[in-house]
Amino acid sequence: MFVTAYLAFIVLTGLCVTLEITARRLNSSQATQTAVANPAFRQFQKLFLKAYLLALWADWLQGPYLYKLYRHYNFLESQIAILYVFGLASCVLFAPVAGWLPQFLGRRQTCLLFCLTYSVCCITKLSQDYFILILGRVLGGLSTSLLTTVFEAWYVHGHVDVHDFPKEWIPVTFGKVADWNHGLAVGAGLVANLFAEWLGLGPVAPFLLAIPSLAACAWFVLSEWGQEDRQEGASGDKNAPLLNPLHAPKLQMSTWARFWRSCLDGLRCLLSDRRVLLLGGVQALFESVLYIFVFLWTPVLDPHGPPLGIVFSCLMAASMAGSTLFRLATSAPYRLQPGHLLCLAVLLAFFSFFMLTFSTVPGQPRPRESLLAFLLLELACGLYFPAVSFLQGRVVPMERRAAVLAWFRLPLHLLACLGLLALHGEVSGAGAGEAGSGTRHMFAGCAGMMLAALLAIVSLFTLGRNDADLRLEGTKLEGEI
Repeated sequence: MFVTAYLAFIVLTGLCVTLEITARRLNSSQATQTAVANPAFRQFQKLFLKAYLLALWADWLQGPYLYKLYRHYNFLESQIAILYVFGLASCVLFAPVAGWLPQFLGRRQTCLLFCLTYSVCCITKLSQDYFILILGRVLGGLSTSLLTTVFEAWYVHGHVDVHDFPKEWIPVTFGKVADWNHGLAVGAGLVANLFAEWLGLGPVAPFLLAIPSLAACAWFVLSEWGQEDRQEGASGDKNAPLLNPLHAPKLQMSTWARFWRSCLDGLRCLLSDRRVLLLGGVQALFESVLYIFVFLWTPVLDPHGPPLGIVFSCLMAASMAGSTLFRLATSAPYRLQPGHLLCLAVLLAFFSFFMLTFSTVPGQPRPRESLLAFLLLELACGLYFPAVSFLQGRVVPMERRAAVLAWFRLPLHLLACLGLLALHGEVSGAGAGEAGSGTRHMFAGCAGMMLAALLAIVSLFTLGRNDADLRLEGTKLEGEI
């Protein structure tokens, strides 16, 4: 497995480079060319990317060795499952808080809060006390919720309200973030492997290494985002930090009223449009099994001795290849529909989980087949996320998107928690001859969920067979000549 992991990394790196070179040969859009030629936009974009990419780097560093760290502290798989459940549950609980905090503290201050809470989360990994580790998972859930909301909220506000750049330029920045994000993930696996295994510092090393990155992120936010923050307050933004504490109760009530109104509007949108409901079902099913995969890939492969950091880099490279394939498939020469690619992604995910039910038979493990299945699953993820993002942008109204996506995440996290709790129950009650059967049953359940997601996709596109919103612009509808 040691040699297999390195060979897979070399092959996948070559594939990613080839696909990226091919994708870059395609002509850029006019909006991209105009945005790149604007020096003020480039300066603002650079200001954002320096801090945000450091935050993403710190987050990726913690991916390869989390499960390994808990095993290093001699916790049972059932105990580790509970730790993961606490992390997922905290994501559910803190999701609305993450949307409310920037309105109360200010966007810049909430970014600083993210750096602080994530740093404390990393420090808790030094402790072998189970309850301290649970606290770390709760802080990690809060930090993850903030990472996925507040940085983007700061950028969008500065882009539109402070600098008055065209809204069409926003995807330029987040497209660059997506490109960097994949590279950061691959690099994080290599660096984590270097410190944890090659230098022999143990699985806690990547978590400690994330703290300087978070400190640098906080420094950039504190020192370089100050001017933007003053402009935000001067612009009369209702979400700016309070200057008069006496106004706090009134502001809090209005904030909570806006929050609940937003939640109810999002729920109405979800229930009134069947397309939104079906798309939410696909997202909940697909992304919930990804959380289960994140928990299970290490215990499946680690007993066979692969370098976990290199395996993590392989998984991220496979996801990067899928994302680049999506860009190529939807480009002008091919014009494949995102809906078709979403269906392909779900089929690949089903096939990968189907493979895993046979490669994880207790007493007869086949780690190379399991690694291949995991790589196929990550390839499916690379296709899935841009496809589902395109469809969400078409069927979910912009003003309701944040609230609707929050409702999407609720069943997503609940399904993942139920899956991990079911695995915890099977592991806790397993006898000596049943070790590993819970993992296999969980993969079989994930394959069943992918079949349900596939049915939801078929229903979605049967319902919207002639719906232009579900197709790329410039493509013909059914029945057109």
